[in-house]
Amino acid sequence: MKNNLLLYIAIISVFSINIYSQKARIAKAEKKYDNYAYIDAIKTYEKLANKGYKSPDMFKKLGNAYYFNAKLEDASKWYKELFNLTTDIEPEYYYRYSQTLKSIGENKKADEIMMQFNAFSNNDDRAKLFMKNKNYLSEIKANSGRYNIAPTIISTPYSDYGAAIYLDKLVYASAKDTGGLQQRKHSWNNQYFSDLYTAELGTDMSLGKIEKFDKSINTRFHESSAAFTKDGKTMYFTRNNFNNGKKGFDGNDITLVKIYKANFENNKWVNITELPFNSDNYSTAHPALSKDEKTLYFASDMPGTIGLSDLFKVEINQDGSFGTPINLGNPINTAGRETFPYISADNELYFASNGHPGLGGLDVFVSKLNAEGSFTKVQNLGADINSPMDDFGYIIDSQSRLGFFSSNKDGGQGFDDIYSFLETKRLLCEQELYGKVTDSVSHEILPDTKITVFDNMFNLLGTTLSDKEGNYSFMVDCGKDLYVRAEKIDYTTKEEKIVTLDESGKTELNIELKKQICKVAVGDDLGLCFGIKMIYFDFDKSDIHMEAAIDLEKILDVLLEYPAMKLDIRSHTDSRGSTKYNEALSDRRAKSTIGWLVKNGVDKKRLTAKGYGESKLINKCTDGIECTEEEHQLNRRSEFIITEL
Repeated sequence: MKNNLLLYIAIISVFSINIYSQKARIAKAEKKYDNYAYIDAIKTYEKLANKGYKSPDMFKKLGNAYYFNAKLEDASKWYKELFNLTTDIEPEYYYRYSQTLKSIGENKKADEIMMQFNAFSNNDDRAKLFMKNKNYLSEIKANSGRYNIAPTIISTPYSDYGAAIYLDKLVYASAKDTGGLQQRKHSWNNQYFSDLYTAELGTDMSLGKIEKFDKSINTRFHESSAAFTKDGKTMYFTRNNFNNGKKGFDGNDITLVKIYKANFENNKWVNITELPFNSDNYSTAHPALSKDEKTLYFASDMPGTIGLSDLFKVEINQDGSFGTPINLGNPINTAGRETFPYISADNELYFASNGHPGLGGLDVFVSKLNAEGSFTKVQNLGADINSPMDDFGYIIDSQSRLGFFSSNKDGGQGFDDIYSFLETKRLLCEQELYGKVTDSVSHEILPDTKITVFDNMFNLLGTTLSDKEGNYSFMVDCGKDLYVRAEKIDYTTKEEKIVTLDESGKTELNIELKKQICKVAVGDDLGLCFGIKMIYFDFDKSDIHMEAAIDLEKILDVLLEYPAMKLDIRSHTDSRGSTKYNEALSDRRAKSTIGWLVKNGVDKKRLTAKGYGESKLINKCTDGIECTEEEHQLNRRSEFIITEL
């Protein structure tokens, strides 16, 4: 590692609809029926469970109902029942069960369940670290071959680094001698202190005339790594702890570096002030502005730093004041050094690090900044930009994909050189995850539904609300297992798993939500409140077995709660088998259903039943038409039509 790297690193970079389907109200015997029944499915599930009925699906629904509403103690009870009933459980339920166990103080059990989660999902921290590092060289190789790189005219035998765009100029730091009478050098490496310089910048990112930056910014000590607002009226830059002609020292009499701010007024840079979160006891450096210019990113070794230097962000308030710096944390910062951040117009964070797996020294990495502030997986840019030496100071125009970076790689002009590049292929493979949220019965659009996306470890990737047309959209990585959760008042929260495609494009996921409080009227199918599409019987039989009884218990619970309610039970088959046989079988099943309900306390006068066989198919699957099993399944249905309330 070359001595000047120590110079700018150690000295500078030390850094879920009402079923308001509006169906016509049914007139019967010259009487209008406009009564409604409000069915709380979760309460019915609990009644069934308390009666001793056991079903994995029921326990999942009960656990989720409480888990999604942060009632972890109640959720734990039902997840426990789930785990006591079966071992055939999706990995995410291990995660949820562990979290709920922690909420009731059962930490040992929670840890055991979490270990099982890690075993099933390979997502514990040690596994992640191993898998992340195991094939990093092949990942870097796969990310290579995407750039055309060229040296620039601004490189000299001295240290030239840290480019930034300022209107129609490129601003960068250089330690070259410009002929001043006082040539200040470090005695241990014979290199000059760096000042800021400008080079004319063409529309094609070509460089022209070089000049020294404003003398009110440059001092006798170091200035580097500037960032400018789009209007060119405000700049942030790195400087030694030197202001108003005085040097500042830490407790060891070392002059560290700080971030300063200046305003451009009357063709001059004025109001040069250090930022309020600076300190004489730690360094802040390498400022970078967010796309909306409301957040400043920077490198620092301030208290709370994970490694040698970390990346932080701080809010810029409307009045010009600053919030409290926040460490970007994982996955950005490591136990090593992260420095030289840059935020592109595409909200990509580029930064240099020697803590993430790389080729040696500092490598340049990228991570996508999500809408809510989290970051996607960190990726190495590949062996075009990166080398065994130090590569850093990467900036890019998101439209043209032209940009600059700094490096002391072999073959350069001097200690550090600035290179130009054209990115010929995007690294970040992105998918637009999109869809529409609607009511599962009426199909009415559901605006203002909260949509949350998690990765396969249930780390939050982003949150948004569906728009007035019920649409939502996220930018996510390609080829990822994701969980999409939809939440809306009065609806049951729903979570769906989806795998995004392996190449850039779009992945559609439409979401249908069920009313948590089911509103029904005469003519409606009561079974829809509980998602009952059919009552299951053994093949060619009409006996009620356990699986069918669980669904019938739901119907029973409602009938007992609403003693005026009457039902017409309708059973249907698919077209396979003879018409006469199907009609007889469905009629036996419908009557068997009545028999079960009567046996359990329902007055027979409240129930009618009929088997329709294959006479009321809802799709094309008649005799002689080839259909899938799923298409035939749609015709094998049970209906519980409300005839009176």
